[in-house]
Amino acid sequence: GGKRQGWSVVDCCISSEASKAQWEAIFTTQLEGLPILRVIVTHMHPDHIGLAHWLCQRWTTEQQVCRLWISATDYYSARIGSSSTTGFGGDSAARFFAAHGLTDPESLEKIRGRTRYYPGMVPNVPDSFCRLMEGQVIRIGGKDWRCISGYGHAPEHIALYCAEAGILISGDMVLPRISTNVSVYDMEPESNALALFLASIDKFIPLDPDTLTLPSHGKPFRGLPTRIKQLKEHHRDRLAEVMQACTASPCSAADILPVMFKRKLDLHQTTFAMGESIAHLHLLWFDGQLQRTLDRDGIYRFSAA
Repeated sequence: GGKRQGWSVVDCCISSEASKAQWEAIFTTQLEGLPILRVIVTHMHPDHIGLAHWLCQRWTTEQQVCRLWISATDYYSARIGSSSTTGFGGDSAARFFAAHGLTDPESLEKIRGRTRYYPGMVPNVPDSFCRLMEGQVIRIGGKDWRCISGYGHAPEHIALYCAEAGILISGDMVLPRISTNVSVYDMEPESNALALFLASIDKFIPLDPDTLTLPSHGKPFRGLPTRIKQLKEHHRDRLAEVMQACTASPCSAADILPVMFKRKLDLHQTTFAMGESIAHLHLLWFDGQLQRTLDRDGIYRFSAA
């Protein structure tokens, strides 16, 4: 290849003084005198896009623009979340969780008050971007990287695969220890997120089994096909438990929480767990195994079809 011009960054962390300080340490010690030329973001969640605006601004000069590269869907979602006063929380989230059986007034009050949840971690999003799409090939470090889109975790998640280097930057689509959060949210209340997620991780099966996977959470790992099999089994087990519970008696998503999550959950964990619970119910509902009713108390319940 030609002379190295600068760096591409993948994902940014939330916006905080601590994370900025960590970046500054990297700038001082790791860049070998070269600038950051672009900021690639796998998806719009705060821990991935939070500092994109700061990074792009910090590395844009009169000679060069440091640009955000991201899927269009996630770019616009991030812009909405960052600039709106309700920013993925507030009243609509509280109503949504209440309709799925979360009736504890204190919890609902806290959810209602969480209007600054997203903009608190993503105060700004760059006002322009370069679009990433399924199958697109981008050059990084003289090598070709192919974009692989994924659904169910974020609106349009982009993973990056380099066959030549044998590396997959999986973002949040395949994680080594924890299972990716797959949730239904109030903005898209009838989504079939889990079906989308399971179909998406199938796209990684044809990749070289010795591929080194660099995940966004946890350590780099090999054995991608094994991990995908584990994830599918994990969800299959959860689905079986949910089906069993709903066959015994009609259940709301809140009723399903103790079935799916055996430990005590705080409010933050409960909101994630509710989203997961609804995602599992919806897969079975869309599949025709469960039916959904809106009961007189205004709560959705699912029972065996």
